[in-house]
Amino acid sequence: MDDEVISKNGVPLKDQMVQLSPTMPLMDPANFVWACVGDSVTNQIMFDIVILDAKEAAEAADHIICNSSIELELGAFTLFPKMLPIGPLLATNRFTRQVGHFWNEDTTCLTWLDKQLPGSVIYVAFGSFTIFDQLQFEELALALEDTKKPFLWVVRPGISGSMDCHYPSGYMERIGSRGKMVGWAPQQEVLNHPSVACFMSHCGWNSTMEGVSNGVPFLCWPYFADQFFNKIYICDIWKTGVGLNKDETGIVTRGEIKSKVEQLLSNNIVKENALNVQETVMGCMLEGNSSNKNLNNFIDWVRERDG
Repeated sequence: MDDEVISKNGVPLKDQMVQLSPTMPLMDPANFVWACVGDSVTNQIMFDIVILDAKEAAEAADHIICNSSIELELGAFTLFPKMLPIGPLLATNRFTRQVGHFWNEDTTCLTWLDKQLPGSVIYVAFGSFTIFDQLQFEELALALEDTKKPFLWVVRPGISGSMDCHYPSGYMERIGSRGKMVGWAPQQEVLNHPSVACFMSHCGWNSTMEGVSNGVPFLCWPYFADQFFNKIYICDIWKTGVGLNKDETGIVTRGEIKSKVEQLLSNNIVKENALNVQETVMGCMLEGNSSNKNLNNFIDWVRERDG
């Protein structure tokens, strides 16, 4: 605000990237959560919630628990020492079944994955809220067909803006058993499956942490708010994925998708980076390491206050 990059109401005034510290990535104010939610009234409501309410709550808190690890975002946690990363936190219980999702999981995709070759499947999932128009939906469908690779695609109800998704004419007959479409998937089990080669994702933070925790390379297709910043970490900081770019009409074309799939699957450096980041992140949870220590310190702090 002082530099007049955004107004006092959060409206971007300049086409200028900002950086909170030299150790954190550049950010585009046009992608701030309140700036990309729709009309000006909604933007103002979101800005008030994020800047006024959330800021006040953050300042009042003694600690802020985060589903991350210090190794993933060292610059952020150095700048904000009140934030305690205790992740990765994965939504499983002792039976390894996922919990806390909006739709029932279709576990038949796991049986289908068992029949695929190791490291061959493109997993496609865009979270709970991403919506594609019919043109973009068809472009994605045709791109997956063009790759000639097996794919598991989560086509949840309403992903194309209505309850019914319209595939291109003759699509299901052409792809046959090479493609598997489900309404919702047990994502952590999918990402942990040896048949999965990559994860085409909206880069929501939960999905990002799940992909990172399983050492899976990303095809990044951010849609909203923090997803754009998460893509920067994936592609530019951790170097565990590649981004999908829109054309001049705002569409990610079938050619772009096919090209980036081929680029990612042939890039052994990205695959190696993904495995290295997985090892680092999962190591944070071990006894005496950063996330484990942060959680134990927080528990001790709570006990002292209760005592």
